[in-house]
Amino acid sequence: MPDVGEGLTEAEILKWYVQPGDTVEDGQVVCEVETAKAAVELPIPFDGTVHELRFPEGTTVDVGQVIISVNVGGGTAPEAPAAEAAPVVQAAAPAPVAPAVEEEAEPQGRTPVLVGYGVAASSTKRRPRKAAQGAVPAAPAAPAQAAPAVVPVPVPVPVPVPVPVAVPVSVPEQLNGHGPGAGRPLAKPPVRKLAKDLGVDLATVTPTGPDGIITREDVHAAAAPAPAPAVEAPAPVAEPVAVPAAVQTVQAAPVVSTDARETRVPVKGVRKATAAAMVGSAFTAPHVTEFVTFDITRTMKLVEELKSGTDMAGLRVNPLLLIAKAVLVAVRRNPEINAAWDEAAQEIVLKHYVNLGIAAATPRGLLVPNIKDAHAQTLPELSASLSELISTARDGKTTPAAMQGGTFTITNVGVFGVDTGTPILNPGESAILAVGAIKLQPWVHKGKVKPRQVTTLALSFDHRLVDGELGSKFLADVAAILEQPKRLISWA
Repeated sequence: MPDVGEGLTEAEILKWYVQPGDTVEDGQVVCEVETAKAAVELPIPFDGTVHELRFPEGTTVDVGQVIISVNVGGGTAPEAPAAEAAPVVQAAAPAPVAPAVEEEAEPQGRTPVLVGYGVAASSTKRRPRKAAQGAVPAAPAAPAQAAPAVVPVPVPVPVPVPVPVAVPVSVPEQLNGHGPGAGRPLAKPPVRKLAKDLGVDLATVTPTGPDGIITREDVHAAAAPAPAPAVEAPAPVAEPVAVPAAVQTVQAAPVVSTDARETRVPVKGVRKATAAAMVGSAFTAPHVTEFVTFDITRTMKLVEELKSGTDMAGLRVNPLLLIAKAVLVAVRRNPEINAAWDEAAQEIVLKHYVNLGIAAATPRGLLVPNIKDAHAQTLPELSASLSELISTARDGKTTPAAMQGGTFTITNVGVFGVDTGTPILNPGESAILAVGAIKLQPWVHKGKVKPRQVTTLALSFDHRLVDGELGSKFLADVAAILEQPKRLISWA
């Protein structure tokens, strides 16, 4: 699993486009994964035949784990030893383990294939080294051979064990550091943090990951009392058939439903990242929100005129387009609003460009892609950019790059019939504007009460960067432009 974005540690496999036995070519897309930021298609950097899919669809995999193996160069020799090792281990369960260890020691020169950015040589060395801890309690002959190069072969006879590259049906406790001379339980840093947060002792967790590594699902299973007995179900000797890794992972990560009255849904992907970002923003940046209610009738009339004109023919024209343009003009008049707080350097970063973010509700959750250099675009260009941004987000094709580097965000809660709200800042930005519903209301116009189109804007800003005067001026400028849209020309 490659690192498809800055700082990402895991991704969920959404869909496989190939199956074992399929022929693949360099650059061919083999699967689609969802990270905390976007759905991304992964290409294969080799020509060959798919040998194994390590994880099924719907599985969350840590960056760096092998998710697919491919026979390259037209030869099957690199995979043959591993494939033949299965009957040896299963049939010889009552026999000494030493022959199986020799069988596994031969193919250590094989280089497993990682998807995304080529071969990572470190993975071939790291996996046997970790597994060596679980192989220590094996037959006395094991230490005489090169222990760090031994792929784990479980010793206890009552529990049948499949090929070491597949997830075993039941992993002995020796693989988790309970045997004589064993080290600490095998788990990656994110999994250790999860166990600490849930109050789970890793030494008591039964691993189901490759080579005895504890996975997130193992920690969740240990934390929940109900699913625990289900782990022992495959243990009887009458089932010596190796269970594929795909089946094991599906069993470990279901949507947990406690009873008919409530359902538990795992927090992952975009929703997990959004939750972490909002908590960090709310408790890091001191938020201030100001509101303004005004008559937007003239802007609504301008929208209708632009729709019927030839200059914007074929383009999407709506109130959000003119609101976005008003924001860009107001930023030009109040450039200090477009800034960021650098906590590490204790500096305020003034930005002379506007990457305008638009909050979009999608089936995958709330996404905030941004229009790069929106300040330099004309009204037709801005309309085209908005249309592309929103359609791409709704199709789930927004890339991580499209959601990075934003400087100012607009969230349109009015489409849901909401008057306004107090939006939370997008991390790294100084302000966010919420647009409320546009409704026909009684309004004093030219000394008389008349029905007018009225709306409310809410501006939340970081009070470390923006004081009350600057925030008020900016919000008043946006409202003034939308109340008298001719200011788009005179103030631009």
